[in-house]
Amino acid sequence: MTGDALVELEGVTKRFQRGSGTAVTAVDDVTLSVRRGEVLAVIGYSGAGKSTLVRLVNALEQPTTGTVRVAGQDITRLGEKELRAARAGIGMIFQQFNLLSSRTVAGNVAYPLKVAGVGRAERDRRTAELLDFVGLLDRAHAHPEQLSGGQKQRVGIARALATSPPLLLADEATSALDPETTEEVLTLLRRVNTELGVTVMLITHEMEAVRRVADRVAVMEGGRVVELGDVYDVFTAPQTAAAQRFVRSATHDRPSPEALARLREHHAGRLVTVRVTDRPRLQQTVDAAFRDAGTGAELVFGGVGEIRERRAGSLTYELTGDDAAVARALTALRDQGVSVEEEE
Repeated sequence: MTGDALVELEGVTKRFQRGSGTAVTAVDDVTLSVRRGEVLAVIGYSGAGKSTLVRLVNALEQPTTGTVRVAGQDITRLGEKELRAARAGIGMIFQQFNLLSSRTVAGNVAYPLKVAGVGRAERDRRTAELLDFVGLLDRAHAHPEQLSGGQKQRVGIARALATSPPLLLADEATSALDPETTEEVLTLLRRVNTELGVTVMLITHEMEAVRRVADRVAVMEGGRVVELGDVYDVFTAPQTAAAQRFVRSATHDRPSPEALARLREHHAGRLVTVRVTDRPRLQQTVDAAFRDAGTGAELVFGGVGEIRERRAGSLTYELTGDDAAVARALTALRDQGVSVEEEE
């Protein structure tokens, strides 16, 4: 574990008993840290164990084995009174917003402060400050049913920040929103991190959300963390099949099996995909390798974008020429550290 970790999970396993008496392992021997000041995305398909993981972090569930520490405190050993105090340092936002319909927007944001015993004047000041931060000060006296989904989630974020927690947990916070509203909420979460210094743990199944806001990403499958790394590294060089599936779902820069079949109808040559990174003069290196090997090269598929202001994507070429020439081109690229794969 690192000294700058705000959240530390060590050897954490969580099993649930089914009605039949059989045990289901939702989280399986996970060791993971969340660094202070970062946005860590935990991504996985339904059933991967990510939502159970976040419930372990805020102590809504206790691990079967292992330890969970938040801000250096082992929350697996706390009594209920101590747990309530520890949870005050953990903000939480949800997929379905969980706002109190009987309270106004301001009332929802002020509620955690009231529970914490904060005086009226300070509650009002802090509520106005947070509503201004999320862009909803003019809706302070509205009720949740008068708000759009994106506005409800912004209220949820303001409420989660009311007690100035150092940690914010976002469990599928954009899953119920349309794409435009999702982008607005993700931008707000990034501001929470960069402007307020809040550490964010983002639970999601959407790789686009990871691309937009995360510093690092943990990929979960079958209750385990199967890949962990800098978000740029995972996007440009995913090491596991699970990570590769997620990256393709977000970038759409490599041809799907159906797209490959269509390409082969019109391109008889060999199809190869070059991974694009922010390496200087990459395109010149690729063009020179094809030219020097004596292969023809036509760009037939791909896309290049940015991840955290760094170039990333893939380009698929049809290579023509004899097999030896194509082999020379691929060897030359690999010898220079360029990632290139032949499409099967």
